[in-house]
Formats: sequence, structure tokens, C-alpha cells
Amino acid sequence: MSRRRSSAASQGTEPLNDGNQANRPEITEAAAPDQAAPPSSAARRPRRRATGLEARIGYRFTDPALLDRALTHISALGGSRNRSGSYQRLEFLGDHVLGLVVSDMLFRTFPRADEGELSRRLADLVRKEACADVAQSIELGAAIRLGASESNAGGRSRVAILADVCEALIGAVFVDGGYEAAAALITRLWDTRMRAPKRPLRDAKTMLQEWAQAQGLPTPAYREVERKGPDHDPEFRVTVELPDRLPAEGTGRSKRSAEQAAASVMLTREGVVADG
Repeated sequence: MSRRRSSAASQGTEPLNDGNQANRPEITEAAAPDQAAPPSSAARRPRRRATGLEARIGYRFTDPALLDRALTHISALGGSRNRSGSYQRLEFLGDHVLGLVVSDMLFRTFPRADEGELSRRLADLVRKEACADVAQSIELGAAIRLGASESNAGGRSRVAILADVCEALIGAVFVDGGYEAAAALITRLWDTRMRAPKRPLRDAKTMLQEWAQAQGLPTPAYREVERKGPDHDPEFRVTVELPDRLPAEGTGRSKRSAEQAAASVMLTREGVVADG
């Protein structure tokens, strides 16, 4: 066996077997250092500049068409308005990705929280109002593609549209970059909200009852003071009373909402929750 053939065998490569091996120069990486593999199409393509929205969310799409679809409301589609060209499918996916990632964040951040507390926190963080608030923080409304009538009707600031597009954006990042990219995006946008909720995790009546019990007081008593307005659009005024405390008053379009408002007033006045 020649030295050349032995060297090729030791490297796990097979010499060409075309009957003219002795006259053919052997081509190896060392013999032809300037013959590199041709660059891929991705490498040849100029790097796309991030859009303003991509810069704000800290993620650049490999497939910009996904971002475009996530931002497209059905009112912006012409012709038959094929729903697959709008954000609706990505919204469906993003809704579930958001729930999973936030659940994982809560599970890791609050190791002593029971299932009930985790569920309340999750519900607060993934509700439409919370998603719309996140959308506003990244100026998502300005990037949404809307039809003229929807745009003129103020669609860019509507809570429902902002929330839906926010979820669609998450879905698009998940498809484009996978779970890790989506989780990183959600963590950036939701972490502060998770650690410092913008509203109480329990309703005001429940909080007031638990506080009263902790103070050795009886269950708060609610009393309807006034009801006015037409039957189809009434307004209630309710007071809540506890021994040795001044009554607190609240109003609402239903008796329950008025009771919640009254309980909230008392909680704030007694220093149980912060004002505002």
C-alpha cells in the first residue's frame, strides 16, 4: 500500500476508483485552501435592517412575512378577505404560547404560591386589557394594517384589536424563532407586570371580607341607597358598613359593581390597598 493510500484510509476517506488514480492529483483541503464552499443564499443576501417595531421588541424576524401577517387586520384584506392572510391564526397560537410561558414564569417566581394564587395571577396577566397595555408600551397600534373604515373608527386604539395583535405577534415570533425566542420576548414584556401587578389579584369585596375577619370584625354589610336611570341602563349607589368604621359608598351600573366600588373605597381609606 502506498503512503498516500494509507493516509487516505487513516482519515476515513476513500480514494477515487476510476482506473486512473495514479495519474490524478489528490485534492485535499490542504492542497486547495482557496476553494471554499460557495456561500449559502442566506449568507449572500444583505442583512435586512430591523423595522422600528422589531427594534422595540428586541427581535428581528427571519421571515418578515410572518410579522406582516401578524399586523394585518382582516379589514385590510381586499377581495374575498381570506382570513388566513390576517392575524387571526397567529393570534390563536400566540394566546396559548403566552399562557404557557407566563404560567412557567409564575411557577418559577412564586414557589410558595398555591394553585389558586397562581391562577389569579395568570388570569390577570393574560387578560385582554393586560395584552392591550403591553401593545401600547411597544407602540403596536401604529404598526397595525387596518382598512380605511376601521382605521377611521379608531381601531388602532381599540383594546380588543391591540390585544389580538399582541397575541398574534407572539405567535409569529414562536413560528419564526421557536419557543425560546417567544419566551424571551414575553419575559421582556411581562416580567415587571408579573412582579408588580397593576390591580389587586382578588376582587375588592373578597379582600375587604378577609381583612375584616383578620381584624376580628363581622362580615361587611352592603346596603343599596339609591337606584336611578332607566331599566335598561340603571345606576346603583351602595354603601358598605363595618362596626366602628365610617360607611363607604360606591356607584355602578349593576348592584354588584357598586358593591365592589364601595368595598374598594373602604380598602383604600383603611390603608389596605394603595390609592391609585
